[in-house]
Amino acid sequence: MITITNLHKKFGDNQVLQGVNLTINQGVLAILGPNGSGKTTLNKCILSMVYPDQGSIEIKGQNIKNQWKYRENIDYLPQIANFPNNITVIELIQMIKDLRHDQAKDHQPLVNLFKLTPFLHKKLNKLSGGTKQKVNLLLTFMFDNPILILDEPTTGLDPAAMITLKQLILNEKKKGKTILVTSHIMSFVEEVSDELIFILEGKIYFKGTVDQLKETTKQTTFEHAIANLLID
Repeated sequence: MITITNLHKKFGDNQVLQGVNLTINQGVLAILGPNGSGKTTLNKCILSMVYPDQGSIEIKGQNIKNQWKYRENIDYLPQIANFPNNITVIELIQMIKDLRHDQAKDHQPLVNLFKLTPFLHKKLNKLSGGTKQKVNLLLTFMFDNPILILDEPTTGLDPAAMITLKQLILNEKKKGKTILVTSHIMSFVEEVSDELIFILEGKIYFKGTVDQLKETTKQTTFEHAIANLLID
């Protein structure tokens, strides 16, 4: 469980998070909102990549302030993966295993799943954006930690890879994991999420299920329900 209390974060004159209170349990929580609403900043605060100006975050009852060990229990897919350009895919995989101190981890099932075998010995600067994203997903799902944070995981994926990603997320959910997902693709969110929050200008305007959102906004489709929040 992740408990976030009265979280504030400001960059210069831009107040990105304004008193966020949130409890995140097992299952898939979708974090939605327009660009600049605070979604990625919230994720980075949980990872201690960004330090909040005020408030607290607890994971399994432990405050994460000035801690780092807890991050060993989190698998993170960043919105933009900045890989070294001059190494191959297989070299990157081995490097990440070294950093995570887990050379025994078998990457081959995910290589097969995302059809990456032809790219293993190609340098990363020779790959398309979609293939880089598949490599990014492989690195994220290669380990087996109780918390998954996926920031725009669908970016650049073809329809087949999107189906593969959905199944991976649902499989991880069955293991009892806590999974945070940000995405602008509403059909994807509707299929994988148990709950969602909608952030606007650093504040949570809604928390609940897709059906609850439709009922609250009196809309018949998820897309129209989200649009209704933006209009209101």
